Amino acid sequence: MTLIDLGGAKTAGGSRNLRGYLAQPAGAGPFPGVVMIHEAFGLTGQMRRHAHRLAEAGYLTLAVDLYSDGGPRRCLVATMKSMLTGEGRVFADIAAARSWLQASPLSTGRTGVIGFCMGGGFALLAANDGFDAASVNYGRLPRDPEAALRGACPLVGNYGAKDRTLRGAAARLEAALDAVGVEHDVKEFPTAGHSFLNDREEGPKALRPLARVMGIGPDPAAAPEAWRRIEEHFAKHLRA
Repeated sequence: MTLIDLGGAKTAGGSRNLRGYLAQPAGAGPFPGVVMIHEAFGLTGQMRRHAHRLAEAGYLTLAVDLYSDGGPRRCLVATMKSMLTGEGRVFADIAAARSWLQASPLSTGRTGVIGFCMGGGFALLAANDGFDAASVNYGRLPRDPEAALRGACPLVGNYGAKDRTLRGAAARLEAALDAVGVEHDVKEFPTAGHSFLNDREEGPKALRPLARVMGIGPDPAAAPEAWRRIEEHFAKHLRA
């Protein structure tokens, strides 16, 4: 498990110093690859633990650091703007991470994308850009889901019914995927809220009571099934 420099890959912006965190499965490989896109707080310890979990399941996992140029304070606004517009350097960064994995001698070439929170929104937008499978976890939907998801790879989605930030998102996502004929499995967990796959609370301690009111935080009851769905989906589409 190590930090790597992706600066050699072509990215928008020319001087981009793009980094990522690589979690490698045990054994000689090669392995299917997964690009992981972090939540709004950045490439935190929680996100690295998610990467380790995927590596333990047998996937060469590259968690791309979208805040490589200066951390959340400097990069968050521009990153969120990219999600709203569907364009910008973030998408070049995700593509660079995918290309790095596919070129690695440790990779079979088959590559998935997974995202959490903010990263889930980006995983939706990247699902039609050269990936073989996608996992979207409480990700915000694009303004025009049908247009954004036309031609997307098979997708598994996990949402929480108690997530006040994304009410109705699971149903709207499923309807859009049905409309454009993309293979999918979307589930809304009745006991879960936002960020329910996390194993502990994230963010500034002063804001955590508000997060609980907003339905944000771990749900040990729902998380195991959601992880099982992710692993089954990737096994079906990346190990073929």
